[in-house]
Amino acid sequence: MTDLSRIIQQARGLAPADLVLKGGKVLDVVTGELLEGDVAICEGTIVGICGSYDVAREIDVTGQILVPGFIDTHLHIESSLVTPFEFDRCVLPHGVTTAICDPHEIANVIGPDGIRYFQDAATRCLMDIKVQLSSCVPSTEMETAGARIEAADLKPLMGHPAGIGLAEFMNFPGVLFQDPGVMEKLELFRGQHIDGHCPQLSGNDLNAYIAAGIRTEHEATTAEEALEKLRKGMRVLIREGSVSKDLHALAPIITERNSAYICLCTDDRNPLDIAEYGHLDYMIRTAIELGAPPLAVYRAASLSAAEAFGLKDRGQIAPGKRADIVTITDLAKCDVQMVLCGGVEVTDAAFAARYLIDPVGRHSVKAPTVTADNFRTAGNREDTDVIGILEGKIITEHLHEVIPIQDGDKRPDPGRDLIKIAVIERHGKNGNIATGFVRGFGLQHGAIAGTVCHDHHNIAVVGADYEDMALASNRLGQIEGGFVVVRDGQVLAELPLPVAGLMSLDPYESVRDQLIDLRAAAQSLGVTLEEPFLQLAFLALPVIPALKITDRGLVDVNKFEIIS
Repeated sequence: MTDLSRIIQQARGLAPADLVLKGGKVLDVVTGELLEGDVAICEGTIVGICGSYDVAREIDVTGQILVPGFIDTHLHIESSLVTPFEFDRCVLPHGVTTAICDPHEIANVIGPDGIRYFQDAATRCLMDIKVQLSSCVPSTEMETAGARIEAADLKPLMGHPAGIGLAEFMNFPGVLFQDPGVMEKLELFRGQHIDGHCPQLSGNDLNAYIAAGIRTEHEATTAEEALEKLRKGMRVLIREGSVSKDLHALAPIITERNSAYICLCTDDRNPLDIAEYGHLDYMIRTAIELGAPPLAVYRAASLSAAEAFGLKDRGQIAPGKRADIVTITDLAKCDVQMVLCGGVEVTDAAFAARYLIDPVGRHSVKAPTVTADNFRTAGNREDTDVIGILEGKIITEHLHEVIPIQDGDKRPDPGRDLIKIAVIERHGKNGNIATGFVRGFGLQHGAIAGTVCHDHHNIAVVGADYEDMALASNRLGQIEGGFVVVRDGQVLAELPLPVAGLMSLDPYESVRDQLIDLRAAAQSLGVTLEEPFLQLAFLALPVIPALKITDRGLVDVNKFEIIS
């Protein structure tokens, strides 16, 4: 901790400041003013603004606007497909100085060891990564995960310096119906921050969910849903990920009046989208393009986020605050020029100075070897439940289609955009395989498979050809997990993710390039989705309406039951 006497001396101008940013204007995210004067920093703390300071080291920011570092209020680093250290290197240059992460992807594969890995990594990154403790591993009893985490498993993980409460409580029926295991976790974290996850919940059920002590939530997909949550005291986290894209729908609620209670998050965003569009910087400029006031947007990205999660030491360029500062030339463009994180200038040399740790979760794919016959769908009725994809959303439609039975099997029908989907248990627990149908990929040939399969992270595979589905699924075991695209018995592209079947060991630039090849291969199969891989992953998440599939079968999420 910085010596308090040094802070006071430098703040008064009685001693040279360690670092001074000169020539820029500071965006005051309280009043909206652009403030002139130096920004003085003592070690990692801002000690002065709106004045003139002598300096040990100076950075000239003439012509630039200084804004507080951005705070991503909910994300899963594993969904970036790289380790926390590569995520740090990929995202921090976009101005994201704090990330509030839920490591429940890796926790669903290897349990508390995955959370400990993230806690340890968080202390070694330049970005300030806050690690919430995963609340729902598994998310429901309608899937097979690699691990189970109860309240007793969470208790030893509490109190870590990177900790920030309990992560998104996805099992909202468990809250409403007071499941004993759910209640034990809520009691353990009572009075601390508990993050939420309650898509389309409203009325008295929403009242009960919030009254249980849940404060923040990121699943609103309409302005009406978000406003009800705001009126009932929740902080709404507006999300724009690689699949879940809610910013356009929710931009109208980002007003100067509401913005104190609104935050921004990405949830799940991969390196290709970050390279092509950006991260929170993309959300900021897009929200402004959609008509949101710049003050409201920058406030949501910083001060509102900090206060929503009790981070009183950041979110504003003001004395006593952590020196998380982003310089830009234009508020509307959010064109990041320089980033200070905790007073450290973000450079290649700063990243090179980090002490990395070894990854965990190797050799996690223990799925049975499958054949084409495993993908047959037996049945004695032609009326068929079908998952309907809504591009840009992780909610789905529950469709019904007539699919004829041929030789005891319901076959894929690419002409009607009805292709086969299967989930294969890959943790070595029971070898379950469930099959169903999905509409919305546009796939005409071959197969796509992956071990990123929320949140249980079994193998999810879609295809028009059973032999190709088998090849793609089996290939995942050989490369320790990842994504595979197959056509006519040939692997067209693949991305190995050997860290728990979720993260690459490669630099993020390499992962980005491999994703380009994967997308091109998917398009060659006829796929029309911009991001088919994460879209596939979310078809297996049984806490998001309306119809999903796990290794135990199709799940009617609205009824919270497996369809027999």
